[in-house]
Amino acid sequence: MNQKKGVIAIDGHSSCGKSTVAKDLAKELGYVYIDTGAMYRAVTLFAMQNGLITDGEILLDELQNKLNDIKITFRYRPEEKKNETFLNGTIVEDEIRGLEVSNNVSAVSTIAFVRHRMVELQKEMGKEGGIVMDGRDIGTVVFPDADVKLFMTASPEIRAQRRYDELKAKDSTDNSLSFDAILENVKQRDHMDSTRKESPLKKADDAILLDNSDMNKQEQMDWIMNVLRERNLA
Repeated sequence: MNQKKGVIAIDGHSSCGKSTVAKDLAKELGYVYIDTGAMYRAVTLFAMQNGLITDGEILLDELQNKLNDIKITFRYRPEEKKNETFLNGTIVEDEIRGLEVSNNVSAVSTIAFVRHRMVELQKEMGKEGGIVMDGRDIGTVVFPDADVKLFMTASPEIRAQRRYDELKAKDSTDNSLSFDAILENVKQRDHMDSTRKESPLKKADDAILLDNSDMNKQEQMDWIMNVLRERNLA
């Protein structure tokens, strides 16, 4: 029997592993992976590079005027088994994951004209089906009719520890990294994401809750694949 190619929407809190799960799932299913969080991070990086964020203040008019100058693309490198994000043709995968971008991305992602533009791009990317997309409002705004909606979460402390370990693995000599600072960032992002006026983070009524606080990667994948098999998507 041929499985249909559907749309899988994964929403949830920051640093709960949505992107990792989405990438692995897309690879397993032969679907296209679209990293919406990376899109907002790329916009944030663009704003920082172009002097549009000063002391946390965003120059809204200037950003809106330059929004159409931002081109975001994704590429999977099978030889390295990794996805890469490109901003205007330049690889920015490492830059967009840094703490400075993390400290500004929630503010950028609350801007209505930014979200409207990103949603337009995301819908265009996913209109043919066969995609896995993760973010904050995929099941509620971008694809409210997605075939499967997952909402991922974990405790703030566990998410902060995972983020700390990830950053430390990239640069073990960076003595400026602080678990407490990352935990505070996680909690601030939860609050901003959940209380923003434009497309706030919330679990869709028909989304399936996945709390991965006590799960490893394989247990998560097995759990999700069982859900997909029940719906003839795997």
